[in-house]
Amino acid sequence: MHLLLKNVDTKHRALHIDRRQYVTYDRAMSTRSELPITPTGIAVACCSPLTGGVLDDESAQQLAGVFKALGDPTRVRLVSLIAAAEGAEACICDLTDPVGLTQPTVSHHMRLLAEAGLVTREQRGKWAYYRLVGDAFEALRNALSIDA
Repeated sequence: MHLLLKNVDTKHRALHIDRRQYVTYDRAMSTRSELPITPTGIAVACCSPLTGGVLDDESAQQLAGVFKALGDPTRVRLVSLIAAAEGAEACICDLTDPVGLTQPTVSHHMRLLAEAGLVTREQRGKWAYYRLVGDAFEALRNALSIDA
């Protein structure tokens, strides 16, 4: 069952940062939220968008947002930890000690990575499990490739 929460109070709409919130429920109490990276402006079939021509504003902002998510050393380490984990999946509980941060802080970093489309999150009971989105990293690799 999917539930889309909307801000119905148009008078105070500007006070809410995110007017569209998406929550998924199922009987096993497991939720999965995927915030995939949109390939527009990042993944181009034939050539790199950085060397294949001038990026439009939307594509440049999207690409910069992904780079911004990876611009923090802690988030780069978290991506590395997930990639090195068994099955390329890691529980939030296994990510706190290696980076030396509290669970809420690590959750904040993981939320930013998920919003950038670099990881997916699956809730299992009280713990969240994260996986890398391979297509997002492939799109980044393609965006950075320089054709000689």
